[in-house]
Amino acid sequence: MTHTVTVDIVSDLVCPWCWLGKRHWDAALKLAPKIKVETIWRPYQLDPTLAREGRPYKDYMREKFSGAEASGRWKMMRDHLEQAGPAAGIEFRFDDITQRPNTLDAHRLMKWAGGQGKADAMAEALFAAFFSHGRDIGDRDTLAELAGQAGLDRAVTADLLATDRDEKAVWEEELFYRKLGVSGVPTYIFNGRFAVSGAQEPAVLADAIRQATKEPAETE
Repeated sequence: MTHTVTVDIVSDLVCPWCWLGKRHWDAALKLAPKIKVETIWRPYQLDPTLAREGRPYKDYMREKFSGAEASGRWKMMRDHLEQAGPAAGIEFRFDDITQRPNTLDAHRLMKWAGGQGKADAMAEALFAAFFSHGRDIGDRDTLAELAGQAGLDRAVTADLLATDRDEKAVWEEELFYRKLGVSGVPTYIFNGRFAVSGAQEPAVLADAIRQATKEPAETE
C-alpha cells in the first residue's frame, strides 16, 4: 500500500532562508519522483508585533541587528545568502528592499491560493516580489496584483483583502505551530511525525521524504 507523504512547510514570506528552502524543496521532490507528496504551506510571522503598515526596512534591520556583533552576524548571513542564491536560481537584492512588511495579509493570500492548488506559485511570486524586486508585500494592491499573476482572481482577491476574512484562522494556525515548538523557519513537518528545520540541501530533504514513507501519518 502506497501512502502519500504529507509535508507541512512552516514559513514566512519575508524569510530569505524560506525562499532558499522552497527551491531546495522543489529540487528534493525531483530526487524522489516515485513518492507521492502533498505539500501544505503553513503561516509563521517572524515578527507578529509589527504594525500592519510595516516599517522602513533599513530602520527595522538596524534596530534588529544593532551592535557590532549582531551587525557582523547579519552581514555574514547576507553574504552567504547572496552567494548561495544563484545556485538555486535566486537573486537576493537586499539593497532594493525599502519596506519591512507585516505578513498577515500575505499569509491570508497563501491560504486562499492553497485552497485553489496554487500555493507554490503564490509563494514563488511573493518571495520574488520582495527579495528580487523590492516590492512591499504588505501592500494590498501589490498583493492583489501578485495573486493575479499566480492564477487567482485579482478582483476577488482585492475584495477579500479589504475584509478581515481568515485573519483569525491564520493567527490560530500560526499559534498551533508555535505551540508545537516551531521557533524558526523554514520547518518541514513530515506526516505530522517528525520535523526538519532550516533550508537544508535537497538531498537531505529527499532522504526525509523517503523516511516519511516508513512513518505514515496516524489515522483516526
